[in-house]
Amino acid sequence: MSECKRLATCEFCRDFETCKKPEKGLKHNEWALSNRMAMIKKKIMIMSNKGGVGKSTVTVNLGVALAEMGYKVGIADVDIHGPNIPKMLGVEGGRLKDNENGIDPLSVNDNLKVVSLAFLIESPDQPVAWRDTAKYDYLRELVGSINWGELDFLLADLPPGTGHEPITMIELMGKVDGAIIVTTPQEVALLDAQKAILFAKDNNVPVLGIIENMSTLTCPHCKEEIDVFKSGGGEKIAARMKVPFLGRIALDPEIVSKCDEGKAFVADNNGSKNSSAFIEITKKIISKTSKLVNGVN
Repeated sequence: MSECKRLATCEFCRDFETCKKPEKGLKHNEWALSNRMAMIKKKIMIMSNKGGVGKSTVTVNLGVALAEMGYKVGIADVDIHGPNIPKMLGVEGGRLKDNENGIDPLSVNDNLKVVSLAFLIESPDQPVAWRDTAKYDYLRELVGSINWGELDFLLADLPPGTGHEPITMIELMGKVDGAIIVTTPQEVALLDAQKAILFAKDNNVPVLGIIENMSTLTCPHCKEEIDVFKSGGGEKIAARMKVPFLGRIALDPEIVSKCDEGKAFVADNNGSKNSSAFIEITKKIISKTSKLVNGVN
């Protein structure tokens, strides 16, 4: 009896109930996961130990910026309880389609694909109340049964914390090429960012750097910069923890509006302060992942 070469996990397979192959179950699933991930050049986690710091905003704009530079990008929305990536990309209400080899991600454009639990629930208002066993099953399918194809980057937008979801994604993705830590400048957020850095290091995930979000607010009247949440904290924690500082994104009402409209602010390429800053951050991430691939840390 020949071995099964379907890339989907066994639980997703239409022949699961009748299958008699000896590798059915764990052995085939490990093979499928490994083969899926082998087609992806760089896998990056966007994380923080604190909620509300803008991880999803960073993920969406990083994905769009990379796609506009010509890279093939996938975004895995790992935030099961608050899957907001589709809303920010303007594809809320989309649905996924399956075939015998797995589930096709939703294409935002020719270079950008996304998968989110939001595509699988009936209403965006519906809460997801799952225990960790159900979360593990979902995350295994997110990695093992999605037809990501060949990608330059897979960006995993993680929920707050250093618990089940990030641990599981590291296990399922195999070698993770880097973690981006997002923080706001105030002390309470920096304490949590430090824990995320230590978590990544403990799990042998290179920290590509820290992004300080909501750094300053420019007054629309006098143009003076206001440190709403303080400023400079991201750079300080990067120096203290000996990790790179990637840059800062200002607190800007335009970013809020763009997210609500389903448009990445970096897509405008209008030369604004924040758009230019994020493009520079994206270039740094490309450079750092290239060095890691070539064996330089």
